[in-house]
Amino acid sequence: MLLNTLLLALRSIRRNLMRSFLTILGIVIGVSAVITMVTLGNGATLAIQNQISGLGTNLLQVRPGQRMGPGGGTSAPAFKDTDADMIAQQIGGILAVAPEARAAATAVVGGRNWTTSVIGSTNAWLETGNWTVRNGRVFTDAELRAGAAVCLIGETVRRELFGTADAVGGQLRVKAFSCEVVGVLASKGQGAFGNDQDDTVLVPLRTLQRRVTGNTRVNTLLVSMKDGSDPERVKASLTQLLRELRKLSDSDEDNFNVLDTKQLADTLSGTTKVLTTLLGAVAAVSLLVGGIGIMNIMLVSVTERTREIGLRLAIGALEREVLLQFLIEAVVLAALGGLIGIVLATGASLALSGLMGVPYIFNPGVNLLSFVFSAGIGVVFGYFPARRAARMDPIDALRHE
Repeated sequence: MLLNTLLLALRSIRRNLMRSFLTILGIVIGVSAVITMVTLGNGATLAIQNQISGLGTNLLQVRPGQRMGPGGGTSAPAFKDTDADMIAQQIGGILAVAPEARAAATAVVGGRNWTTSVIGSTNAWLETGNWTVRNGRVFTDAELRAGAAVCLIGETVRRELFGTADAVGGQLRVKAFSCEVVGVLASKGQGAFGNDQDDTVLVPLRTLQRRVTGNTRVNTLLVSMKDGSDPERVKASLTQLLRELRKLSDSDEDNFNVLDTKQLADTLSGTTKVLTTLLGAVAAVSLLVGGIGIMNIMLVSVTERTREIGLRLAIGALEREVLLQFLIEAVVLAALGGLIGIVLATGASLALSGLMGVPYIFNPGVNLLSFVFSAGIGVVFGYFPARRAARMDPIDALRHE
């Protein structure tokens, strides 16, 4: 019986293909919109997490001033390179500590020039930022102590200044001094804040201080924690030690700030997930609109087929059989719209993920839920027209013109 009812429903849909397609269009748009929004949102969340993790593993960034951003440290004293040594020696759970100073400068090789960021630090900077050397080597202890004219360059600087030539062993001029390129860093791509992480020149800290900035200021301390360390305990110990090194009394406020990149990643990811849920909920409204469209067309179909319904009831069809016929017809329409919507959403998600530069993440849960929800829409909005058809009086139905 169920198979015959299903065949009758499919035959009715096939008789009016254009009308059936227009009926399910709302379901198609709703399902595809929900899946696309959720898929892109999940991809954006993963992209943010990957970009922030690119800053370093379990990384704390310590800067002068009471807040992050421009102006946060204008009146606060800078750090000293010895502060990094004290942190590494006196705080447990620390993997590496790197002092960092930066300056914008123009790098020149032959007839090519490129404005880049010159960073002064130690080899620990590579460890805190999860950097690897693709070609060449890191600095030697003697080069770090003497402030030698050596440097490591990022992939962007290598491409812009050296092209296809081998950069290792070449000479690169920064401001008034030339340095030997001893290594090329592996590419990391775009950073968490839209910056190009590969657009950098790394030199020993003393080299930057003596030959570029002309001062001993250290703008940032990068502290990488060991896996399994308690971030709150490490931050508390770090804060206490820096207050002692900077000779702050109990009544003085901290003149530095500590940023936990893991907390930043969690905050941004949480925000993205909330926005994804909101967009998905807004897109789901169109599913309700599609359900109303199905109900409207099913009511029209019941009116058009009044004599057919009366004839079936007159020759012995049960009310539940007529009810099931129209209910299955509504569910088939809604489920078909759901399937088409899933196919369109997959194509749209793949295309938009490439344009937005975020990874495509197939989520079977949201696809299955969207399909089940679309079929449920057919049940909910198809029940009233089906019940109306089942409760017709056979005599009145046969008299209908």
